[in-house]
Amino acid sequence: MTLSAKPKAQNAARPAAWLLLTHQLPPKPAYLRVKIWRRLQGIGAISLKNSVYVLPSGEQAREDLQWLLREIERGGGDGMICEARLVDGMSDQQLRGLFDAARDADYAEVTKALRKLGTPAKRGGARRKNVPALRAQIVKLRRHLAEIAAIDFFGATGRLTAEALLTEIDTRLIEPQAKEIDTAKTPAGELTGKIWVTRRDVHVDRIASAWLIRRFIDPQARFKFVPANKYRAKPGELRFDMFEAEFTHEGDRCTFEVMLKRIGLDDAALHAIAEIVHDIDLKDGKFAREQVAGIAHVIAGICMTQVDDLARIERAGPLLDDTYAYFKRRRGR
Repeated sequence: MTLSAKPKAQNAARPAAWLLLTHQLPPKPAYLRVKIWRRLQGIGAISLKNSVYVLPSGEQAREDLQWLLREIERGGGDGMICEARLVDGMSDQQLRGLFDAARDADYAEVTKALRKLGTPAKRGGARRKNVPALRAQIVKLRRHLAEIAAIDFFGATGRLTAEALLTEIDTRLIEPQAKEIDTAKTPAGELTGKIWVTRRDVHVDRIASAWLIRRFIDPQARFKFVPANKYRAKPGELRFDMFEAEFTHEGDRCTFEVMLKRIGLDDAALHAIAEIVHDIDLKDGKFAREQVAGIAHVIAGICMTQVDDLARIERAGPLLDDTYAYFKRRRGR
């Protein structure tokens, strides 16, 4: 990896894409190394090399690293903060992928805890006397989820799953007899002639959902790709697979599954694809279809070779067309 870097004081007029912290710690006291490592984890920094950490450039990141550098110096170490841009060896997209992978791992831990917590509520086991204890655990997990979201700089997919499960469990505690989140049908006429908005750097759920939109909802559908957080839909836009979207994860269902149910597409071949997309996206092995690994590898290959989001969707279209045809013919037989 090649970096072009300048000390931040010399490059203040034009901030670079990334902030780098390089540091060296004394061998003793041993607790200092653990303390600094935990602080780096807490601010969401990613390790590039030994003692080289990176954050996306921004005022909050700059302040976090400055305080951390002072802590390192007070402990007898030294370091330097630089603004940098990637030149060769690693792309910005690959580096963003490292941040997403780190946050997805954090979200996966929360999701695992929520699924374990949600089992008694789903089976009616959340009796009145247990509700306060369950609520206390939910509050704790919600707080932890907010902490992860605060350092989720590029909108990792795992947040959607965790937040949807949290909402579902909360609903079941309020109304223990509820069997499933009620998903209201959306009239087809409300879905045509729209601009469909989703997060940049599309992967399996967004790719498959975009294919579903063009194939079964609106062949002339247009797509818009935006940053993950705090996007407000404009008139004529519908959001999917992003926070506060009109179509996104609900409970343990991925966006593709939610769209099928909301739009009322009762097609066995589409449901088979939904199960594949679910297992690739949520990684919970719920349906265990034999096609999951192969399609996951092909989608990963498309994402590696196609940087442009619309190109990914168009490239994956024939794959999903053929998969649909396969399940349709298999069902017919």
